[in-house]
Amino acid sequence: MATLEHKKVEELTFREASTELEQVVRALESGDLELEDSLERYARGVELLKSLRGRLSDAEQKVRVLLDASQEVTASDTTAAPSTAFLNE
Repeated sequence: MATLEHKKVEELTFREASTELEQVVRALESGDLELEDSLERYARGVELLKSLRGRLSDAEQKVRVLLDASQEVTASDTTAAPSTAFLNE
């Protein structure tokens, strides 16, 4: 069984992890791997997928926090706008 050398998943960028996962899927779907290699690649794929899902979840949470913060600023920022009531007088 040929052991593949990989960077640690935590060291990969999101794009690198995603690309590697695509390669793992293609290799598994090809049906050309020995059982041991298939198991090794499958385990790596699971590790990559878990990391990617976690990163997406973290990013979604950050976006929610930013959206909530921007809505709070927009809602409370209306008092800072200059009054236009005098224009019709």
